[in-house]
Amino acid sequence: MVSEAPPFWWEKSGWAARALSPLGWIYGRIAGRRMDRARRWAAPVPVLCVGNFTVGGAGKTPTAIAIARAACGRGLKPGFLSRGYGGSLDVTTLVDPQRHRALEVGDEPLLLARAAATVISRKRVEGAQRLVAEGVDLIIMDDGFQSARLVFDYALLVIDSRRGIGNGHLVPAGPVRAPLAQQLRHASALLKIGRDGAADPVVRTAARAGKGVFVADIVHEDDGSLRGRRVLAFAGIADPEKFYRTVRATGAEIVVSRDFPDHHHLDEDEIASLLDDADASGLLLVTTAKDRVRLDTSHGTGHPGSRVGDLAREVRVIDVDIVFDDPAAPDKMIDAALAAARRRLLRRSGA
Repeated sequence: MVSEAPPFWWEKSGWAARALSPLGWIYGRIAGRRMDRARRWAAPVPVLCVGNFTVGGAGKTPTAIAIARAACGRGLKPGFLSRGYGGSLDVTTLVDPQRHRALEVGDEPLLLARAAATVISRKRVEGAQRLVAEGVDLIIMDDGFQSARLVFDYALLVIDSRRGIGNGHLVPAGPVRAPLAQQLRHASALLKIGRDGAADPVVRTAARAGKGVFVADIVHEDDGSLRGRRVLAFAGIADPEKFYRTVRATGAEIVVSRDFPDHHHLDEDEIASLLDDADASGLLLVTTAKDRVRLDTSHGTGHPGSRVGDLAREVRVIDVDIVFDDPAAPDKMIDAALAAARRRLLRRSGA
């Protein structure tokens, strides 16, 4: 899977997309066959998958966390299953936020582990088995919709209302991970995040296919103290502009912005540049929770000359949350997953 989305993926289809479309056709055939292939292992507990149509962030991780919180409120014990992208560990691992570093387990798993038990595994079946052994009674998959060997009972596809599916082409000609028709066939519902219209054609297609459609917004958590502040904002996420819109929504003025690749670990020169530039212009440093967690874990403690500790102390994190139009949406997703799992387990038992 391509880890970084080139800008032309999110623009009107041009010569680059057309030149790469034959490769996209081949990629799509392979990805589609992988999705249609019978899944091999069915967990003894419900499995709810949160995925994207495309490469790149659409709000998948905060959505998964919101579902886990709803599950906890019902007395369930949810657990997250993640591939651990960006981490170096290649063995199935139960994430410990107090011990593990982002370089080992990835940044998103560290955020997930704050909300519920989280296992990273290159092999999803092994990861699911570990979660079951930990006593989890609802597995929430963070990604893995297009490639998992694990049977899921409910699949929610998250789509950003501003970017939609980009130019609509398949990787590498565009950001789409597999042919839309095949993705929709395996999906249970869509979650549109935001109020813009780029996702609407896909949403209408899903609705015509009888899929559930939910709508939500990403909102910032802020006490008003950023209003009027001049800031240096930096982000190493799939869509930095989404973060910058959030910063502006707090009332802060972005004087300088710095984009880094998704999951990027800042080196010493980049850290020094951020600190020095903010100090020279009297700017407050602000970033995402995902970027901040990498500052805690990307450098060894006591590294001679490292200024990562200074940046970690000085930067202000702007946290975000998902707010659903229908407050009962997470419960409806969980109910559907539980019902599907009951039917699946009854069929397996022959009852």
